[in-house]
Amino acid sequence: MHSSAYLYASILLLCLPLNKVDFSVLKADEVTDPRRELQLLREQNEALQRQMRKQAEQLDRLTKIVTELQDSVPKSQPQKPQTSDLDPSTPQTPRQESIFRSAVQESLGKVHISGQGGLAFFSHESNGRFPDAAFRADEAYLFVEAPVFEDIYLFSETKFFRREDLSQQIIPGEIYLDFENLSRWWNQESQLSLRMGRLDIPFGEEYLSRDASDNRLISHSLSDFWGIDEGVEVYGTLKHIQYVLAVQNGGHPSINDYNSDKSVTLRLGGDPVKWLHLGVSLMRTGDLDVKNDQLSELWFGNGFFRSVGSTNTTTFEANLVQGDTTFRWQNGHLGLSGGAIQYSDNDPRSSNSRTVFFYSTEVVQYLSKKFYLAGRFSEIWTDRGFPMVGDGGYSKYLNQVLTKDLWRFSIGVGYQIGPSLLLKAEYSINRGHEANGNTRDQENLSAVEASFKF
Repeated sequence: MHSSAYLYASILLLCLPLNKVDFSVLKADEVTDPRRELQLLREQNEALQRQMRKQAEQLDRLTKIVTELQDSVPKSQPQKPQTSDLDPSTPQTPRQESIFRSAVQESLGKVHISGQGGLAFFSHESNGRFPDAAFRADEAYLFVEAPVFEDIYLFSETKFFRREDLSQQIIPGEIYLDFENLSRWWNQESQLSLRMGRLDIPFGEEYLSRDASDNRLISHSLSDFWGIDEGVEVYGTLKHIQYVLAVQNGGHPSINDYNSDKSVTLRLGGDPVKWLHLGVSLMRTGDLDVKNDQLSELWFGNGFFRSVGSTNTTTFEANLVQGDTTFRWQNGHLGLSGGAIQYSDNDPRSSNSRTVFFYSTEVVQYLSKKFYLAGRFSEIWTDRGFPMVGDGGYSKYLNQVLTKDLWRFSIGVGYQIGPSLLLKAEYSINRGHEANGNTRDQENLSAVEASFKF
């Protein structure tokens, strides 16, 4: 502060000598001769230039002195702006934690660590998964991204909690090498990239937004296709058409594959106009070994594909197709999806082939910048029955009892406190029929969740 005052005072003093330069009007007897007048103007101009050069030199010396004085004074730590404890988007962080984070970031270099999760309360009716009402960590994921070489990156995901995991063990999520923009070798941007490792199964589009921080509701659609499997995939954009083509093991075990026939998934999508998105997905699970694979890696109906044949069945498979359409407007969207599954196996005793149909419709409308309403209706049905867990008992409806039809209607509200924190509540109605005609009910869900990411 003292050095700044000194600088301002010195500049003012430097300006004072300008008053010594005579800018007075020329006398009458001096202007009668034009040559004399021109000579006087030249002399005054030269005097003014000399004075300005002198002042500039003095100012340079003074600036150097002030800079040296400022550098010699210890700098105080800047004061953090005070924020309200009620505003979670701007939390107060202790200085020690800030120093620790800076040190970690410096030591990690270009490694990027992030995460997301959800803390929830679930209450089902008597036949649902949480009939006694439970507070729980719905999900908690940690992501690590790091450059390996030029446009090659490593992505790793660890799942500490996952709603679908009954054992609540820490499990690996995705982990892959991403070779970005290989098409630059032939001077084309984003036409071809490649991933290899443990990857999301790219069937349908719900898996892209099913995490708690991305899903506007708490539940998912009944079909809810998703899964993580080992393999390779190529992706990119060709003439405004986005594509993903994946070849993966297909079976549930993550260490070995017990059948050489692989799953193949193709998803195409594009936006012909700004307010419209269209997509189509095709997949075959490949032959799955009943004894060793037991289950598909692809999730369906909050369960898996499994054999519905007799004990003599050794392999089974499913072929799937799905279409997706999304209509967008300024404050919301309407999403439609639907398709079919063709199941078959090699049971020598009988033909177990069957077709399963499914669809889902979702609407989200923001009433303000942060507050929204959301609703979703989804349904699955087949004539001969199929494993459909839904919100019912897992072991019962995956392994023991087949379901003929099942529908779910969910309605919810949400409030986006900040970009990284979302509060939401939901009520879901679940109804259906078992293959033997018995009614499935008492599976309705009430839930509240706070989802976050960092």
